[in-house]
Amino acid sequence: MGAAGSSALRSLGLPAPRLPAPSRPAWLGAAALGLAAVALGTVAWRRARSRRRRRLQQVGTVAQLWIYPVKSCKGVPVSAAECTALGLRCGHLRDRFWLVIKEDGHMVTARQEPRLVLVSITCEGDRLILRAPGMGQLALPSKLPFSNKLRDCRLFGMDIEGRDCGDQAAQWFTSFLKTEAFRLVQFEKHMKGRPSREIFSTSVPNYQVAYPDCCPIMILSEASLADLNTRLEKKVKMDQFRPNIVVTGCDAFEEDTWDELRIGNVEMKKVLSCPRCILTTVDPDTGVIDRKEPLETLKSYRLCDPSEKAVYKSSPLFGIYYSVEKIGSLKVGDPVYRLVQ
Repeated sequence: MGAAGSSALRSLGLPAPRLPAPSRPAWLGAAALGLAAVALGTVAWRRARSRRRRRLQQVGTVAQLWIYPVKSCKGVPVSAAECTALGLRCGHLRDRFWLVIKEDGHMVTARQEPRLVLVSITCEGDRLILRAPGMGQLALPSKLPFSNKLRDCRLFGMDIEGRDCGDQAAQWFTSFLKTEAFRLVQFEKHMKGRPSREIFSTSVPNYQVAYPDCCPIMILSEASLADLNTRLEKKVKMDQFRPNIVVTGCDAFEEDTWDELRIGNVEMKKVLSCPRCILTTVDPDTGVIDRKEPLETLKSYRLCDPSEKAVYKSSPLFGIYYSVEKIGSLKVGDPVYRLVQ
């Protein structure tokens, strides 16, 4: 049996058959190979059978789907979407495939420039149209010419590429934000994303992301938002938390317990809870950062278990991050199923 076959058996916890001694009949070697094939087939069958045994337990229904083409800018509600390994897609709209950067390549988000949340995006034909208060519209081609410069960008201390969207886009964001010079870049699907195992220090599924903070999908329930609003003097809206999938028909924070999900023909696996920061204190209607609420209220009752403090530190948890285990499509109104053994 070859080294690759022996290695495969060892990885499955099975002993590799010994190679026959030269003096033994040739049929013993063939028998060993046959037994190995049977063993591999048996394990594969058992794994497939185990996978088939999982039940679908409906835990809710998709109420909203959101794509945020430009990181920290307004989201675009859609009625249906493809779910790719890199996140939601609807036509030319891709989730967080565009990023505002400084001249030196460092990312810019609403944490530093809260008025970014006032930039709206629509898709007209093969162009993205950006609008903002006091600005003329900016038209961006969905596919940039290869002659546009590739820029080295920096997100949360990690390197990633982006193709420069040109001087007109740079001037538009610079004029709107009025603090320093900015540029806009676009991620392209042939580029290397940021690997999950370099983003996290803990063990997580293996995937890549473009410009999202850390995961391709974030899910939040309407009930969790309603629970938060019972504790706030000034109510907040769902778009303050920027989920991709909003679920209705479940209890508050029930999403904390959903490890694996199927929506449409898409399967997802929980990576971790979403630790919240001062971005949640930016008013999506005014672009003003409060730096207090709803973050302070969330901290009063949504901190992690002490055993997880090394992961989440003092950030309150609100929403769940998922990786995409099986790509496909989903739509508003789809049942949300939890996969259970």
